[in-house]
Amino acid sequence: MRTLLALMLLASLTACAGKLPEPDPRMAWVDIRHDPSDVLMANRLDGKRWNDGRYYQVLPGKHELELRYQFEVGGGGGFMNTEPTILTCYMELRYDNFQAGQRYRVEARNAANQPMAWLYDGQRNVLSRHEIFPRCGPF
Repeated sequence: MRTLLALMLLASLTACAGKLPEPDPRMAWVDIRHDPSDVLMANRLDGKRWNDGRYYQVLPGKHELELRYQFEVGGGGGFMNTEPTILTCYMELRYDNFQAGQRYRVEARNAANQPMAWLYDGQRNVLSRHEIFPRCGPF
């Protein structure tokens, strides 16, 4: 299972090999950050597939960001399931007031196998956190 996680992390790093586009000053930029052992990617913007998992670039105003978050959870400790597994969760963040030319940041963490995500402004003020229980599973 650790090999699978390593391969997934390696695959996600290949996306980082390409250069990020220059931020458009007429739009808001959202950086995606995660723990080094996890994978967090931009997945959908306002219900439509987003083509680069490293960031969002959005028009000013209201938007819904869907994130794809993968992390390792320990095995059950019993005879049948002692190996760790990769859990994939889809989380949504909503924010009504994205501003042109501003930089934002999304962060996610796994605390006791419960995924959490936050949207921060440039001064590290929490603007939004995922409100809907995330859809999680081994997919």
